Amino acid sequence: MTTLASYASHPGQSRGRLHVEPGGEMRGPRDMFQRDRDRIIHSISFRRLRHKTQVFVSPDGDHFRVRLTHSLEVAQIGRTTARTLGLNEDLTEALCLAHDIGHPPFGHAGEDALEAALDDQGGFDHNAHTLRTLMLLESPYPLFRGLNLSWEMLEGLAKHNGPVDRPGWAMREVDALFALDLPSHASLEAQLAAISDDIAYDNHDIDDGLRAGLLTLDQLLSVSLVKSCWDRVRARYPDLPDDRLLRELVREQIGVMANDLIAATRANIAASGVETVEDVRHFGRTLVGFSPELAVQERELKRFMYATLYHHPEQLAAAARARVIVTGLFRAYHDRPDLMPPEWRDDCALEEPQRSRHIADFIAGMTDRYAEKRHAEIFGEAAFA
Repeated sequence: MTTLASYASHPGQSRGRLHVEPGGEMRGPRDMFQRDRDRIIHSISFRRLRHKTQVFVSPDGDHFRVRLTHSLEVAQIGRTTARTLGLNEDLTEALCLAHDIGHPPFGHAGEDALEAALDDQGGFDHNAHTLRTLMLLESPYPLFRGLNLSWEMLEGLAKHNGPVDRPGWAMREVDALFALDLPSHASLEAQLAAISDDIAYDNHDIDDGLRAGLLTLDQLLSVSLVKSCWDRVRARYPDLPDDRLLRELVREQIGVMANDLIAATRANIAASGVETVEDVRHFGRTLVGFSPELAVQERELKRFMYATLYHHPEQLAAAARARVIVTGLFRAYHDRPDLMPPEWRDDCALEEPQRSRHIADFIAGMTDRYAEKRHAEIFGEAAFA
């Protein structure tokens, strides 16, 4: 077992769970963070990620990534780097697996539609909705709501992108239940989960974009990071055709980014003088990250991906269709709550903002294909004809 660094999150020093669990039974030799990970894996909301958009809306091909496969890939990167840095692997893995649970159907297009629908009722944010889902909406236990995850797990999900200075209504609601010290930084494990997400989607979205024919190698080689990695791959395999080396290019880039992350983070930690996880929270800036040089290259890659893949005409058309579906469902359920299943219809309030937020909870939990099915049932198959 890897020895944890003094500034890592130690399960024996956890701030505990919101609800005391009767009997204190462990159901096997698992510590606090291992149980968090297992609760995520066994949750319905995690299983639903299998049919939620990563890059492509309801992808036709079996080889494209969805939110579930993306989350598994993030967890693989996070766990490996956590081990190397002496951080808690189980907490890192749990955070990586759970970080996208709050995404509605159709990815960012679905989120934009819900944000607009709730504009007068406090808006919608997928990160806060992750916490809302895990603390309030999914309730498999008989005596309390939510999955009753550890404070460190919830804190990491709230703040993995940095301190929350202006929390929205959903974040304020969960923070009132279990104060998460929102103005401080999160643990190193949470910081690592955030940048593992960046590494995963920066590179795996390239893989999917190439597979879909929306990106070409020539386009990619205009990006300095890609070009330097491609040159090394080509030098190793000079006699192989380009198409045999595209996945090797992705692997090369992941390796370069992970190795840089490890070296830069070690240097940051050493220079900071932090000795405990509380030192990390109150240090005043993020310690897990790329070197300045690679950070510049990574931002260049992101700009390229937005311009070339995420804003590709085919992607924009799919996003527009997705917004129509989510907006249509919201308006239909708001006008006629009886269209929702009984367990959702019966709890639909008459007053605002509870009514709109309840409807958004229902829609946000949908998979892409379920949302498409319900929209077709209400508006007809010819709605997009």
